[in-house]
Amino acid sequence: MTQANLAAAVIALSFAVVILLLVRRQRLGSWQILWWLAAACGMAVLGLFPSVADWAGERLGIHYPPVLPIVVALCLLFVKVLTMDLERTRQERRLRILAQKLAGVEARLHDLEHPSPGDSDRDDLT
Repeated sequence: MTQANLAAAVIALSFAVVILLLVRRQRLGSWQILWWLAAACGMAVLGLFPSVADWAGERLGIHYPPVLPIVVALCLLFVKVLTMDLERTRQERRLRILAQKLAGVEARLHDLEHPSPGDSDRDDLT
């Protein structure tokens, strides 16, 4: 094992420890835990066994196999950013609907607390 492999394995292990600490403090949701632990495991595998990237690169026909982990990592980051944007958009939509419902409830509450003089006439007509 070379110095670079050992350094990569230590970084991956440190990354996994930080993730577990965040889980313990309930800073990550269940899907995020799986995502980041898979990333830490992938880093550890590539750090301890760099020949895995060479083997996969040869099987896929990549002429320079060390670039494979970088391309895969970039693709996974794009997927992660996309899923985060989808979730943020969903939450914004839910928040907007909730704000609209709250405004309606507040308006009704205001009308009940402060009836206008014409409201009693309107109630008589119905």
